[in-house]
Amino acid sequence: MIQLIGVRHNVELNIREKLSIISKRLERSLDSLREVCDEVVILSTCNRTEIYFNSPYEDDRIIDEIFAKLGWDKNLVEHTFYLKENKAIEHLMNVVCGFDSIIFGEEQILGQVKNAYDISLKSRTIRSELSRLFQIAISCGKKFRFKSQLYKVPVSSSSIVVNEGRKRGIKNFMILGFGEVGSLTSKYILSGDYEKLYIVVRDKDNVDIKNEKVKIINFKDRADYYKYVDCIISCTSAPHTVIAKEDLPNKEMLIFDLAVPRDVDEDVYDLSNVEVYDIDKIGHINDENHSKRKVVMNKNRYIIDEHINEFLNWQTIRQITPYIVKIKDKGEDIYKSRYTTFKNKKETKDNEKLVEIMLKSTSNAYINKAIEVLKEEYLEGRGEECLRIIEKIFY
Repeated sequence: MIQLIGVRHNVELNIREKLSIISKRLERSLDSLREVCDEVVILSTCNRTEIYFNSPYEDDRIIDEIFAKLGWDKNLVEHTFYLKENKAIEHLMNVVCGFDSIIFGEEQILGQVKNAYDISLKSRTIRSELSRLFQIAISCGKKFRFKSQLYKVPVSSSSIVVNEGRKRGIKNFMILGFGEVGSLTSKYILSGDYEKLYIVVRDKDNVDIKNEKVKIINFKDRADYYKYVDCIISCTSAPHTVIAKEDLPNKEMLIFDLAVPRDVDEDVYDLSNVEVYDIDKIGHINDENHSKRKVVMNKNRYIIDEHINEFLNWQTIRQITPYIVKIKDKGEDIYKSRYTTFKNKKETKDNEKLVEIMLKSTSNAYINKAIEVLKEEYLEGRGEECLRIIEKIFY
């Protein structure tokens, strides 16, 4: 049974941090969950922690098992939601199209879902049913974005923070971390007006940007460059904070913390010269494109329904797969038997006549069986339905 445990959006950030799974621990968490789930995918982003899984266990039993395997405090279960089967399937389709994002219609979620799926493939925690669901969901997300042409009204946490910085006249930026979010943020900065961009990474070889206005610095040296910037955009995957009060210069600064768990120490918020936006506060920044995207997205919601039906139809057909295999095996037996007869007699019989006999024999093998079944079903009072099926096959 396909199921989902997720953390609610309206939960305070300090609670969401306790129910988050950082990227470095994803594979280990998947391995742990595989002990209680047949299949599992973890979707973990700055705004979202969701565990999609396939398990014969359900309700309190599986919820308790998953909390235990992840080391989560069971007292926090009230801050999560739990969905099964069709509701879990619909939720994933809504997620991948951006309907469930705090920043409505944000463009990063499709790549994040695909990345979560790829990690599960690599970890071998996903096989048939959940694998098919994520394949269809990713296809749904791609088609939805193509049909909706959401690129014409782009929005993401990265675009929002860069635009907000520019509204305030900021020219010198620093990005802490250069994963998917950091890379996207740098593109927004590079595409507009700025004087200097510092990109802070643990491995400088991971950044390939040839631009005299961009400086790549080592993570351990980050505090030495704070005095040169007016805005820090932090998006690391560190399990602890990386921006400390004592490291910041005595100057006006704007800090955007896109990470969960947070990158900024609590006491930084108390500084009078520093304004900090965590991921929740960023989501509440007014976005003039929101209403435009909402109209376009709702107009194309039918795409989600199409892909939900595609998966449900696949599930239904999958139930008769063993019978389809048996039918194919029966056909293989009939073919091999006739072919063997042909090879044994082709030197002693007229080949044209022999082929005619073999073909007619093969045809009769199914036609005679169909006639036999039709007669039996009519005698049992089920003839009309049987006749309808036989007509669809032969006519």
